Amino acid sequence: MTSTSLDGASVLLLGATGGLGGALGLELAGRGARLTLVARDQDRLDRLDLPGERVALDLRSPDSCAAAVRAAVDHTGHLDIVINAVGVVAFGDVESLSTDVMEELFLTNTFLPIMVARETMPVLSAGGVVVNISGVIAEQNLPGMAAYGASKSAVCAFDQGLAREARRRGLRVLDARPPHTETGLAGRAIAGTAPPMGIGLEPATVARVICDAVESGATDLPSSAFS
Repeated sequence: MTSTSLDGASVLLLGATGGLGGALGLELAGRGARLTLVARDQDRLDRLDLPGERVALDLRSPDSCAAAVRAAVDHTGHLDIVINAVGVVAFGDVESLSTDVMEELFLTNTFLPIMVARETMPVLSAGGVVVNISGVIAEQNLPGMAAYGASKSAVCAFDQGLAREARRRGLRVLDARPPHTETGLAGRAIAGTAPPMGIGLEPATVARVICDAVESGATDLPSSAFS
C-alpha cells in the first residue's frame, strides 16, 4: 500500500475526549489533518483545544455510527481516515462478571468498530485508512481480563478479514496493539478493580506511532512497534 499524508486529510476521530483520543487529536492537528471529533459528552468536546467539527454521539447504535460518518463527509466533503479510540474495560474473574458487563464490553469494543466500518467502507476516499485499537491484550490474554481481552481479540480478528476486503477497494485497515498506556481507562472500569500495573506508555507516544504508521503505509501495528 502507498503512504497516506495526514496534511489536509479528512479524519474522523472517535472517542476524541479520551486519554488516547485527546493525544491523537493533538498529533493529527499538528500534522495538518482536518478533524471531525466525536464523543458522547458535548461539554467535554467543547473543552478540547483542537480545531474541527464537534459531534456528540453515543456510538453504541447503528444510527449514531452512520451519523458520525455523515458528519465527517458534510464537514469536509469527503472522508479519508477513520480512527476509533473508543473503548471500555472490566476486571475480574469470569464468574464475577455480570451478563450486562460482558454485553457492554462486546457492544463497545467489538460491535461498535464493526458498525463504524460498515458505514465507512462505502464512502472512504481511494487510499483511505481505518484504524482500530485492539491493544496488546489481543496478542496475549490475561487472567482477570479474559472477557475484556476476548472483546479486543475479536476486533483484531475482524480487522484481519476487513483488511482483505479493503484491499480490493484500494483501502487499508490498520490494527494497532499498543502496550499498556496511561490513558486513565483502567481507573474508569465498568466493573472490577485494576490489578497492579507497571508504568505505561505516554498517550502522546502511542499517538505519534499510530500517525506515523498511517502516513508510512503500514498494514499492521503490533505491540513491538511501540517499543
